[in-house]
Amino acid sequence: MNLYTVWSFVLFVSGLLFMYMGILFIYDSSSIMLDWELVTLNSCGVSMSIYLDWMSLMFAGSVMLISSMVVIYSSSYMEGDPFKSRFLYIVLLFVVSMLLLIISPNLISILLGWDGLGLVSYCLVIYYQNYKSYNAGMLTILSNRIGDVAILVSIAWLMNMGDWNYIYYLSFFDFSVSSWLLYLLVLASFTKSAQIPFSSWLPAAMAAPTPVSALVHSSTLVTAGVYLMIRFSELLNLFCLDYFLLISCLTMFMSGAAANFEYDLKKIIALSTLSQLGLMMSIIFMGYSLFSYFHMLTHAFFKALMFLCAGCIIHCMNDSQDIRHMGGLIYCLPFTCSCFCISNLSLCGFPFLSGFYSKDMILEQMSFSSCNLYIYVLFYMSVGLTVSYSMRLIYYCFSGSMGSFSCVNYFENSSMLLSLIPLTILSVISGGVLSWLIFPTTCMVLSPMLKMMSLLCIFLGGYLGYMLSLLTFYDSIFGLSYNYFVEFLSSMWFMPSFSTFMIFNKGFYFSKESSFFMDSTWGESMVSNSLPSLVNYLSSFYLIYHFNNVKIYIISFLFVLLFLFMI
Repeated sequence: MNLYTVWSFVLFVSGLLFMYMGILFIYDSSSIMLDWELVTLNSCGVSMSIYLDWMSLMFAGSVMLISSMVVIYSSSYMEGDPFKSRFLYIVLLFVVSMLLLIISPNLISILLGWDGLGLVSYCLVIYYQNYKSYNAGMLTILSNRIGDVAILVSIAWLMNMGDWNYIYYLSFFDFSVSSWLLYLLVLASFTKSAQIPFSSWLPAAMAAPTPVSALVHSSTLVTAGVYLMIRFSELLNLFCLDYFLLISCLTMFMSGAAANFEYDLKKIIALSTLSQLGLMMSIIFMGYSLFSYFHMLTHAFFKALMFLCAGCIIHCMNDSQDIRHMGGLIYCLPFTCSCFCISNLSLCGFPFLSGFYSKDMILEQMSFSSCNLYIYVLFYMSVGLTVSYSMRLIYYCFSGSMGSFSCVNYFENSSMLLSLIPLTILSVISGGVLSWLIFPTTCMVLSPMLKMMSLLCIFLGGYLGYMLSLLTFYDSIFGLSYNYFVEFLSSMWFMPSFSTFMIFNKGFYFSKESSFFMDSTWGESMVSNSLPSLVNYLSSFYLIYHFNNVKIYIISFLFVLLFLFMI
C-alpha cells in the first residue's frame, strides 16, 4: 500500500509542476526543443527528440494529475488482488508510454509511445483471467494494430522528406508526399480513437479493472489519436476533410443513440467517451484544433471522475454493473452520487461547469462556420442524445425505488473518496480557468436563436432521457415485442458483429476442413477413407429404403403411370 501512496504523491507533484510550466510557457509564448541524435542513415538522422510547449506540458500535467488520483484509488480498489504490485507497474508503464507520445515531435519516438499504449492496454484488458477478457483484449490489440502499421508506413514514407521530425515540415509538405501521409495518420488516429468502423473495441475494453478504464477513457489511450491530429492540424488544413468530418459526426451520433438503449453502467460511460471523441475529431476536421484540445482537457477530468464514481457504485453492488439493479443510491452513497452527478452534468454541458465552457464554445464556433445543414443537425442531435443518456443514467441509479438486486454492501472508502475530491474540484473550475488561459480574447457574434440552440438541445435531450428511462416506452415502439430498430441502435449499428463474427466464423470452418485434409494427407483421404465412405453412403441409402419402402413403391408406381400416359 505504501508503494501506491509514494507513486501517487510523485505523480501528483509532477503533474502540478508540468501544469505550472505550461502556464508559464503560455505567458511567455515559448517552447523548448531537445534533440539527441542516435544514428544517421542516408542523411536521415534517427534521433530522440523532446518538444516542450504549453500544449504538451499542460496535457502531460493533466495526465499525471489524473494518474495520481487513479493510483490512490487503486490502492483501495485492488486491495484484495494478490498481484496488486504488478498492476501498479503496468499502470505506470501505461502513463510513461502516453508521456512519451505527448512530448515527441519525432514519428519514431511517437511510435514507441503509440505501440507501448497498445501493448500495455492489452495487458490491462486481460488482467482478469477469463474468456471475456481474452476476447476483448484480442479485439482491442488487433484493432489498434492497424493504426500501428499505418504509423510504421508513414515513418517509411517520411524518408522522402529526409527527416522524421514532422514539426519542421508541417507548413510546406510536398502535395504528393503529404496526401499519403495524411491518409495514414488519419487511419492511425481513427483506430486509436475508435471512430467508425473501428468503434467496437472501445466498449469491449471495459473488461479491464475500473481504475484502468478511468485512465484509458479520460486522458491516455483513446485521446492519443486526437492529440496526434491536433499536432498535425497545420497539415490537415491543406486538404478537404469533409468525408472524415462525416465519419466523426456519425460516430458521435451512433454512440449517443447506442448509450440510450444500454443497461451496463461501464458500457454507457464508454459509449459517452466515444461520443465525445467523435465531437473532438469532428471539430478538428472543421479546422478548429485548439477548441478540440480545450475540450480534451476538460473532458479528461470529468470522465475520470465519472469512472471512479462508477467503480465505487459497482463495488457496493457486489460487482453488478446492470443499472436496473440500482436505484435509490443517493440515500446510501451520498458523496459518491454527488460527485457522479457533477461529472454527469459537466458532460451534458450544464452552465458554468467545466464541460459547458468547451462544448458551448465548440457549438457556437460550429454555428459560426460554413458547415452544411446535415452536419449541423447531426451535431446538435448528438449533443441532445448526450444529455438524454446522462439523465437516464441518473434516473436509473439514484432516483426511484430500489432495484431488484439484494446482494449489496454499501460503504464509502476513505482513500476512494480522497481521490474523488480533487477531480470534482477540477470538473467544476477547469473549464473557466483553461478558457481564460487558452482563449484570452474570444468573441463570436451570433443571433439570439443560435446562442440559445445549445441550451435548447440540452433541455430537449434531458426530457428525452427521462422518457427513455420509463421501461415500457420503447419496449413496444410500433407495437412490436422484439423491435429490430431498437436492436439496431443498441448494438452500435451491428458493428461488433462485423468486427468479430463475420471475420472468424467462416475462417473457423475453413481452418477445420484444411486441418483435417492436411493431417489426413492425400493418400489417407483419397484411398484409405474412400471404401468406408462408400459403405457408409450405401448403408444410409439402404436404411432409408428399408424404412420407407411402401412410400417408395407408391412413388415409383406413380412415376411409371405418368411415363405411360406421356407415351
